[in-house]
Amino acid sequence: MDSAASPNLDVATPERVALSLPVAGIGYRCLAYLIDVFLLFLFWVITYFTFTLLVSDVLGFLEGLSGFTRTLMVVGVFATQWLYWTACEVLMGGQTPGKRLIGIRVVRVDGSPVGVLESAVRNLVRVVDFLPGLYATGCLSMLLTRQHRRLGDILAGTLLVREERIDLDKYTTPAAEAPAVSATTSRVRLAPEDVELILAFLTRAPQLEPAARTRLGTKLVDRYGGLGETERATVLASPQATESFLRTRVQAER
Repeated sequence: MDSAASPNLDVATPERVALSLPVAGIGYRCLAYLIDVFLLFLFWVITYFTFTLLVSDVLGFLEGLSGFTRTLMVVGVFATQWLYWTACEVLMGGQTPGKRLIGIRVVRVDGSPVGVLESAVRNLVRVVDFLPGLYATGCLSMLLTRQHRRLGDILAGTLLVREERIDLDKYTTPAAEAPAVSATTSRVRLAPEDVELILAFLTRAPQLEPAARTRLGTKLVDRYGGLGETERATVLASPQATESFLRTRVQAER
C-alpha cells in the first residue's frame, strides 16, 4: 500500500527507551478517510429519511427557508462532520472508526497522544486541505512532506502513524522461567503505547549494560506490575525473571 521505505517517527520515552513508529502514508490515510466518509454518508441518509417522515415536501420546505437559515444549515453540516472527526480522535485515542479499521492513529510530533486542541485544529483545516476539490491541497502537501503530513497536521503539530502487529513469539521464553505471581494481583490495563514501551525494552535488554537493564526492568515492573512486596521481590530476583514477567504481562493484554 505504501512504500517499504516509508519514514519513521523516532521518539524517546521518559525511561530513555527509543521507539521507532512507522508513519502512515497517503494510501493508508485515503482508505481510512473513505471508510469514515461512508459512515458519515450513512448518517446523513438516515437523517434525511427520518426528516421525510416529519416533513412530506422536503424540497418545498427548504425553498421556504430564508438565506440566513440556509447558511446556518450549511454551517451545521460542516460542524457535524468536524465534531465527528474531532470527538472520535479525542475519545478513541487518536483514531476514528476508519483509522481503527486500517490500523493507524493520530499522534503529536513527539509521539505523545493527540489532545483536544490539536485534533480541533487539524480537522478545522480540512476545509483548506479539500481545496480546490477532492483533497487536492491535502494530497499535494502529503506528497511533498517527508512524513506525509497535510496542512492540518503541519499547523496542529500532528502526524499519523501505523500500528503494526507485533509478533510476540520472538519474545517468548520457556514457561519455566516465569515467576509465580498470584492471579489475583491487581493490575491496570495496558494502553497500546505501554505495550510498545515494554516490547521495546525486551528487544533491547540483552544489549544494555547490566545496571541499566536492571534499572529499566525495575521501573517497568513498578509501573505496570501492580505487585505486592513479596511478589515484587520474586520478579526482580534476576533480569531473566523480570523480563519473563514483563513478557507474560504483555501477552495477557493480547
